[in-house]
Amino acid sequence: MLMKKDIRLMKGNEAMAEAAILAGVDAYFGYPITPQSEVIEYLMRENPAERTGMQVLQAESEIAAINMVYGAAGCGKRALTSSSSPGISLKMEGISYIAGAELPCVIVNVVRAGPGLGTIQPSQSDYFQAVKGGGHGDYKLIVLAPATVQESVDFIRLAFDLAFKYRNPVMILSDGIIGQMMEKVELFEQQPRLDKAPDWATTGKKKGQKSTVVTSLHLQPEDMEKMNLHLQAKYREIEKNEVRFETCRCEDAEVLLVAFGSSARIARKAMDLARNKGIRAGLLRPITLFPFPTEEIRRLTDQVSGMLTVEMNAGQMVEDVRLAVNGRIPVEYFGRFGGMIPGPDEILAALEKRMEEWPQKQPA
Repeated sequence: MLMKKDIRLMKGNEAMAEAAILAGVDAYFGYPITPQSEVIEYLMRENPAERTGMQVLQAESEIAAINMVYGAAGCGKRALTSSSSPGISLKMEGISYIAGAELPCVIVNVVRAGPGLGTIQPSQSDYFQAVKGGGHGDYKLIVLAPATVQESVDFIRLAFDLAFKYRNPVMILSDGIIGQMMEKVELFEQQPRLDKAPDWATTGKKKGQKSTVVTSLHLQPEDMEKMNLHLQAKYREIEKNEVRFETCRCEDAEVLLVAFGSSARIARKAMDLARNKGIRAGLLRPITLFPFPTEEIRRLTDQVSGMLTVEMNAGQMVEDVRLAVNGRIPVEYFGRFGGMIPGPDEILAALEKRMEEWPQKQPA
C-alpha cells in the first residue's frame, strides 16, 4: 500500500522551518529580521517541542543566537539558526569559532540587499561572505544554494547530513525571492532526533570516560598551523566528494549562462528566449557554491565561445567562473543589485551584446 504523500503549498521560509522539524533538529536559536522572520514565527507557532522535543528560542540578538548554536553543536546536537544579511554579519565571529572548533551546524541566510542596512528586497550580494569566509581566519563553509521552495526543504536535511559527515558548518544561501514565494512542496517523513551523542561531543564526564574538549584556541603557532593544515585537508576532501550542479541544454551549447539560486530560474527563461532566436545557449547552475563546480566549467570551456554569469549583485560569482576558465575564453557578468531583479529580456540582450565581441569557437 502506497503511503499518502504530504504535499502542501508553502512559503519558502515556512517550508524550511517545517523541514527542520521533520529533519529531527534538536534546537533552533534565532532573531527576527526581514525577509526571513517567518522561519522563527512558524516555529514559535508550530511549537515543535510538543511534536519532537525540538527547542525553539528567540535570542536577545543575532550574536547570542549563534553562540547558543555553538553550545548546542558542542554537545553533539543538531542546531539551526537563520537570519538575513546584516544579521549574518553579526553572527560571523561565532561562525568562525564553530568552524575552528569543527562543529556541525546549519545557518540559513535569506539574503537581502546591502551594504549596511540596505533594503528588504532580495539580493545575492552575500556570495563572497558565504564562500570566501566572512569571518576571521582560513576557514570554509559548505554552501548550498536552493533555486526552489522544494530545494529549500530538501537542503535542510542534506545540510545536516553534510555538517555531521565533515564536522563543519553548512550555510543555505537563500534570498528574499525564494524565502517569500509560495510553491508546491513534497515534505519528507518525520525523522528521529539523535538518540546518542557523537564521541567528540561534550556531554559531561562520566566515571571511566575520557574527557572531551571542544575549542578553536591553540596558543602555540605550531599547533595552530597543524590545525589549519588539518582543516585545509578536510576542505579538499569536501571539494573532491560534494560538488553539486545542474546543467540544462549544454550538450550542443555554443554559449553558456552561469547562475545560482533565483537568478538561475530567470536565466533559464533567458536561455529559452535565446534558443528561440537560434542562439544555442546552455545553463549551468551551481548547487554547491562551496565546493564550486570548477571542473565542469573547465570542461565546458572547450566547447563554448564565452560565458555570462547572471547575478543579483555587482559581480561576485563571476570571479570563481573566471578562475575556473583561466583566461581561455571570455567570461562576462550581467546583473542587477540593490534589490533589483533582472528580467529574461535584459539577460538575452546582454548575452547578444557580449556575443558580438566573442571570437567564434572553431569546430574540433
